[in-house]
Amino acid sequence: MAQIRSSPHKLAAMKREVLLSSPFFAHLRPEELDEVIAHSQERRLPRGSLIFSKGDPGSFMLAVLSGLIRVGATSVEGREITLNVISPGEIVGEIALLDGRPRSADAVAAEETVVMVIERRFFLPFLIRHEGLVERMLVVLCDRLRRTSAALEELALLDLPQRMARTLVKLAGDYGTPTANGVRIELRLSQRDLSNLVAATRESVNKQLRIWREATILDLVGGHVIIMDMTALYRLLGE
Repeated sequence: MAQIRSSPHKLAAMKREVLLSSPFFAHLRPEELDEVIAHSQERRLPRGSLIFSKGDPGSFMLAVLSGLIRVGATSVEGREITLNVISPGEIVGEIALLDGRPRSADAVAAEETVVMVIERRFFLPFLIRHEGLVERMLVVLCDRLRRTSAALEELALLDLPQRMARTLVKLAGDYGTPTANGVRIELRLSQRDLSNLVAATRESVNKQLRIWREATILDLVGGHVIIMDMTALYRLLGE
């Protein structure tokens, strides 16, 4: 992970904004935020770079400043499954950080991503000194578990068009910009990225995208998805 270069004031402001947007750090006092920031480092991750692998030591956690991190696993047959997508203001790697056991999944930068790295050697003593933080960490962990369970439920109960519709609706809500033609998802998603997010083959995703393009539900322009008929996607979800 390469270290980024920027003015200390700008980096500190960016870190503070992201920490305050996280449910875990949102209620820290200013001096506590300053302590976390002072003991963190910034890293820029190129798109596609491996952050950590399943089984690696859990020596740090990350807060995402910008970009996107895909957390997933690979079966013995080589099939990838996405367990979670970590957006700006969210944290990743906290489970292994707390229990000191190996990582339970892989983490890859889905696009160019800037993260704040918080080391275990600092964070555990900090956590012990701030009891209220322990309760908030439990809330974050429970939320992560619910999201993982929901993702597994989708795999079992929803067909591919529904999984793709739900993923695109969520991405549009998080990263969408209104345009004259509809809603443009600002993340650059390849068909491989999208197939990983919905746990399907690239061929199946390509076929469904082609069907939706012919029906003028969406379009693909310069690596971006433009949703032209959001109502059609909601209908697939029964909404």
